[in-house]
Amino acid sequence: MINSPIDFLSRQAMTEAFDKLEKVLDADVLVYYGELIDGVEASVKKIVEAICKDSNKKEILYVLLTSQGGSINPVKRIVNIFRNFYSEVSFIIPDHAYSAGTVMCCSGDRIYMDYYSVLGPIDPQVRNREGKFVAALGYLDKINELIEKSKNNKLTNAEFIILKDFDLAELRAYEQARDLAIDLLVEWLPKYKFKSWDKHSSNQSPVTLEEKESRAMEIALNLSDNKEWKSHGRPICREELKKLKLHIDYLEDNPAVYQAVTDYHELMIDYIQKYSFRTFIQTRRFL
Repeated sequence: MINSPIDFLSRQAMTEAFDKLEKVLDADVLVYYGELIDGVEASVKKIVEAICKDSNKKEILYVLLTSQGGSINPVKRIVNIFRNFYSEVSFIIPDHAYSAGTVMCCSGDRIYMDYYSVLGPIDPQVRNREGKFVAALGYLDKINELIEKSKNNKLTNAEFIILKDFDLAELRAYEQARDLAIDLLVEWLPKYKFKSWDKHSSNQSPVTLEEKESRAMEIALNLSDNKEWKSHGRPICREELKKLKLHIDYLEDNPAVYQAVTDYHELMIDYIQKYSFRTFIQTRRFL
């Protein structure tokens, strides 16, 4: 088989851009593009372990994340992998990280976004009876709507059939996915994102663990409110996240890092689109 010189040059350009990104960040970098599907955590484990065998391994990891979301289960295991090997983990969002991707970001010590970057509601996806991923909150909202209509004797025959035929085990899976997403934010935000939040900005009084957990719950409930966001893929920019009291670091504040992220991301997207990758991961030891 003859390898295309164009393929070699594009991979080389991306590797050079990746190396520059690690240099300006002075940290290990892992790039993840794609859905967060069950089973991908095993690949992430092998890839991270390979970096950690490198003599140049750092104590800080930056995750360049682009994701439409997916299942919550691999997110928890991937975060456990990151935290086992690194004392500090931060996320850079050059474009978007929805649903389970947003949940993963909330495990970081920092979240970096530019004016174009967006997160999304924490609306985890669950496989339905046909094996397709569906947004949990949309189903739960519809079922609750039908139940309320039934209480008020306003349920149509068609709606009654939908409600009667709905699988209760499937409904419970949606509820569990929603609750797990909320629980993870309440666990991770105080532990990592809020760890340096020691004093209130208003009066400089000490911040207690209970206050951190209360703030985390407030953020989690807001991000899981489907009535507020209307859509699984609703983009939430950094200014909106700030109103939710979720601090976001501005990527543009460090021009060298911002340029390195932009240069790499553009090359990566071109490469992914050229070869139609659904999932793409890169480190200095893996491409």
